[in-house]
Amino acid sequence: MIATQKDQRWAAVRGRPALVILMGCSSLACGGSAPEPEFPGVSETVQIEGPALEDATGATKQLWASARDVLDRRCVVCHGCYDAPCQLKLDAYEGIERGASKTPVYDASRVTAQEPTRLFVDAHGPQAWRERDFHGVLPEPGVAPSRSVLLRMLALKAKNPAPAGDLREHFTFELDRKASCPTVEEFDAFAKEHPHWGMPYAMPPLTDSERAAIVEWAEAGAIYPGEPDLAPEIVAEVERWERFLNPENAKGQLAARYLYEHLFLASLYFSELDKNVFLRLVRSSTPPGQPVAEIATRRPFDSPGGAPFYYRFTRRVGTPIAKTHMPYALHDARMQRWKELFFEAAFQVAELPSYEPAIASNPFKAFAAIPAANRYRFLLDEAQFTMANFIKGPVCRGQVALNVIQERFWVAFIDPAVPWVETAQPMLAESPDSDMPAERGSDAWPAAWAEYQRTHMSYVREKNEAIRRLHERGLTVDMLWDGEGDNANAALTVLRHFDSATVAKGWLGGEPKTAWVIDYPLLERIHYLLAAGFDVFGNVGHQLMTRMYMDFLRMEGESNFLAFLPPSDRRAMIDAWYRGLPEERQKLLYEELHDSGLQAGVRFKTVDTKAELLGMFEDQLAVVRSKQHMVTELPDKALVRALQAIGRLHGAAASSWPEVTFIAVRDGKGSFGEQALSKHGTLAPGESYFTVLRDSAHTHVAELFDEDERRAPEGDGLTVARGFVAAYPNVLLEVERSELAAFAAQAQRIRSARDFGALRRAYGVERTDPKVWLLIDRLHEGYWSEVPIEAGLFDLSRLDPPMTSSQSTAPNVPRVHPNPKPPIVQRTAPSVTYRALR
Repeated sequence: MIATQKDQRWAAVRGRPALVILMGCSSLACGGSAPEPEFPGVSETVQIEGPALEDATGATKQLWASARDVLDRRCVVCHGCYDAPCQLKLDAYEGIERGASKTPVYDASRVTAQEPTRLFVDAHGPQAWRERDFHGVLPEPGVAPSRSVLLRMLALKAKNPAPAGDLREHFTFELDRKASCPTVEEFDAFAKEHPHWGMPYAMPPLTDSERAAIVEWAEAGAIYPGEPDLAPEIVAEVERWERFLNPENAKGQLAARYLYEHLFLASLYFSELDKNVFLRLVRSSTPPGQPVAEIATRRPFDSPGGAPFYYRFTRRVGTPIAKTHMPYALHDARMQRWKELFFEAAFQVAELPSYEPAIASNPFKAFAAIPAANRYRFLLDEAQFTMANFIKGPVCRGQVALNVIQERFWVAFIDPAVPWVETAQPMLAESPDSDMPAERGSDAWPAAWAEYQRTHMSYVREKNEAIRRLHERGLTVDMLWDGEGDNANAALTVLRHFDSATVAKGWLGGEPKTAWVIDYPLLERIHYLLAAGFDVFGNVGHQLMTRMYMDFLRMEGESNFLAFLPPSDRRAMIDAWYRGLPEERQKLLYEELHDSGLQAGVRFKTVDTKAELLGMFEDQLAVVRSKQHMVTELPDKALVRALQAIGRLHGAAASSWPEVTFIAVRDGKGSFGEQALSKHGTLAPGESYFTVLRDSAHTHVAELFDEDERRAPEGDGLTVARGFVAAYPNVLLEVERSELAAFAAQAQRIRSARDFGALRRAYGVERTDPKVWLLIDRLHEGYWSEVPIEAGLFDLSRLDPPMTSSQSTAPNVPRVHPNPKPPIVQRTAPSVTYRALR
């Protein structure tokens, strides 16, 4: 449902019963149920003929709108990404209609590549998905609605609302737990074996009015009235952009291909029109003016076939998910910028490149005709988006994919005008050293680490020699891209949260262990390795090759940073970053990669050259560095002091915190979840939100497996950020403004997991607490209020179970704790549609 008048939407919401709920963290992926109780008013003889979209009335539209509010709030929060339980994606009706599958997307032991199952792309309509082994969860034709998997899951929870005692005795919280995914025929046995696994999974039970929203919609036929038609001005803008991206000349076609391969994951929107309408850029077999017929390929650079194809826009349907939502604005200035960089720039295209894997997977060969500096400027214009592609792409879960990077590091970029940007391009275009893992496809066996080492070192030596010739006096800080004085993308922070990650504008936290300086060849390879070239459905060999290749890209980014330091200090940095690595390999890393031979043109005044250099970086980019997430920018100095006290925790005190903690600071006017909204649907004054991120220290990150053995919790620290800087919260804390001093004092006394458990019991809102849904609603409202275009629904699948005072938490694994008290029946909460906040 897309609307444009916020006040009207809020009036509609307030005028109907509360509709808040459903499946929290679904048990569909885990199991569930006992003989289901009957819902009052649900007929056992209702015959479902299937959705009749053309007959949708105002009443059926209202039923869907009410059910959709519930789905957004209580289902999509665990059923949105590729790791949604049983592949049941509930962020759009097509996902509900598709149903569930017993085949997981994430399978580390997969020997052969799996057929992709991307919603809206790889199949269309329930019958096509049934042929791919998805089974329905909605009422089937000729079957009473109450017998559907969806309603039986709700009924199961209603009959068994909450087990007493330790939640771990009844539920499994491991991310790699085996899914049950019962069909209609299997549900009785499932319910008998797992009576507590109804919806929402390991969360408070739902109210009658909340369940009724789903039941009434299902009883009426589970009708989907479709999305409202696009406004005429948006249709006209789509037509204009499609004409722009489908020129007849080869130069324009190459430019459009480059743009598509970098924007295929974007949520595109017209910033001068309705910012709530998001679009996808796709390749279609049909030209503009006809319905889009998307060409489904594993990768954006795979061959679209021999017939003509066109770049088209199609609506991105569904609720934005924080983990995957990547908005990208289109406007007149953007079109003009692309004309200058690509369509009207001074270069010629004699022949379009082929789609053969050896060419198409390598952007330095496929796009050699486009000046490298032009490509680089395009990537830098939205550098956060560029980096987010490998973080917010299809890797919803990836410890092995992410243990290749440090927990937190700062990123800066070489200016496009620096000569080596263009110099490196021909090296990579003409050399086998730039071959990407995707060239071998999704059914591949990994190459040896030594093979990647050989080819990568060859390129690095050649690049460094060219840089030495071009910059004889050494590298200086003014070689960094300064965002042309107004682009905050010039300084970024990447933060890892065990098996997920975030990239934020600005430099968050204190001095990081490492930093990257990225040039064009590195940024482009990261994209073609982890976004355009990575196949989440690929076999284990493809995934291992991707991880090994990224090892060298990380080291290259670090090496670029080290090149600004005095040569005499570089070895000490490598020793600190790669403690515990076998000596021969550590020597190899230094001598073959990090000992670049480049001279530092920077003059240092202190012995702590790394800290001094980072200070110079900060000064160089001071004008453009984003302060959006800096707590020091808050006017409330007492709040700043309290948060800074938490940020100073380190070692055991820091390792006791989870990867991600959301803190809500309220103004003390009654219960947090019941505070009134303003007449415009925005937050009442005085409510603030913060994220505490644990920086988990490691001896090094240069090996693939056994990460636990490389944990160094004595080096852990905390980063405190303003607003929301993660998609998967582990712990939720709620603090009254008047309690800040006491909260900070208790936080400073933390020395162990037991101490943190005491803090949680004092200020935490646990997943079993009846007001957790109210708090989650407020967090989402706050997120949409702060950044209405970028915001999406958080994923609650990583919420920790409550912990008892006698339990501790290992500092290097996902937290799982038992429940100290039985849950209480949930109150009905005021209904707020998230779309009203966009």
